[in-house]
Amino acid sequence: MKSADYSRRAEVLKPFMAMDILERAQQLEREGRSIIHLSVGEPDFPTPGTIKESAVKALSEDKTHYTHSLGTLELRQAIADHYLKRYRVKIDPGQILVTSGTSPALLLACAALLNQDDKVLISDPGYACYSNFISYCGGIPQPIKVDKESGFQFDPKIVKKSITPQTRAILINSPANPTGNLLEKDRMRELAGLGVTILSDEIYHGLVYKGDEHSILEFTDNAFVFNGFSKFYAMTGWRLGYLIAPPRYMRTLQTLQQSFMISASHFGQVAALTALTSAEVAKDLEKMRRIYDERRRFTLKRVREIGLEVAVEPTGAFYIFANAGVFTRNSYDFAFEILEKAGVGVTPGIDFGENGEGFIRFSYANSLENIAEAMNRLERFLQGIPQNCLFTQSLR
Repeated sequence: MKSADYSRRAEVLKPFMAMDILERAQQLEREGRSIIHLSVGEPDFPTPGTIKESAVKALSEDKTHYTHSLGTLELRQAIADHYLKRYRVKIDPGQILVTSGTSPALLLACAALLNQDDKVLISDPGYACYSNFISYCGGIPQPIKVDKESGFQFDPKIVKKSITPQTRAILINSPANPTGNLLEKDRMRELAGLGVTILSDEIYHGLVYKGDEHSILEFTDNAFVFNGFSKFYAMTGWRLGYLIAPPRYMRTLQTLQQSFMISASHFGQVAALTALTSAEVAKDLEKMRRIYDERRRFTLKRVREIGLEVAVEPTGAFYIFANAGVFTRNSYDFAFEILEKAGVGVTPGIDFGENGEGFIRFSYANSLENIAEAMNRLERFLQGIPQNCLFTQSLR
């Protein structure tokens, strides 16, 4: 890469449209507007009390210094134990790197794995920021369309045809953002058998309401796994994640961690250890999961009642990806119009790739009362749109 190109890396990154919506919603709230947030994917539950208490205790014991750059051995062993118990895969704690959130784990993996112009196959639609991580590390994101016919899942046959000598990895996410769908076990096995390194985002594991989630490590050890405590454990602001990687990459990953982040916070790692091992926390998590499922079923019903299509029922995470194509061909402007006119924040489908255009994503990480009011507002808004009028640009 030419030296001048480094300074331009940030310039090619795509904006995160969900944050555009959130920031405008916050401005409207400061102006006195009532806004219901169904856009950003963040748990509305507080972190379970037992986890917070363990962090307070750790602070009182002055666990406020650097840890080993890979993370405390106790936490890494607990993560290994969790994967053995849940997925029946044996992982050496030396293959685990604790990070300051799951996004840094993905960034470090891309930095260690990708050479200039290496290609990474990603789903379209898929999480908005994946392409930015890949591009920033010199790689080329290569979208593969997924749709309702495939259940918004990779078709291994299509993926196989897309592999070239420049393909370095396949990135999967199950349960998926934005669709809330699970990648079927047989499809995961087929993808793992293609001979290409798998990058597996497993951050929504635990938030599953039908079927079972599977780790890619059940099918191959040629994989990088990203997971953490933000979503299932309601710990987004704690910034704690982890990376499980093949042993041959660990020294490089450790060097990157030492150089850029040093280590995750010590007291935070103590709290994460409690999150993984406390029986009281497990009870809290199951209660939250049941409430999410109640919201999922209610939101799915109302989204369909107000005239939007959900062709594939989401069974994980906390998202519903609804087809609004009868109303718009410009989901970005349409989402802002919903925000301004109905006071409801949703995420435009175009944020997740070209194949997401015409869709909007709802997050049901909000109270049932707020979701019900949001659906009523949105229903009134949609009823006010003239029949046979398909908006292709802003309604403002």
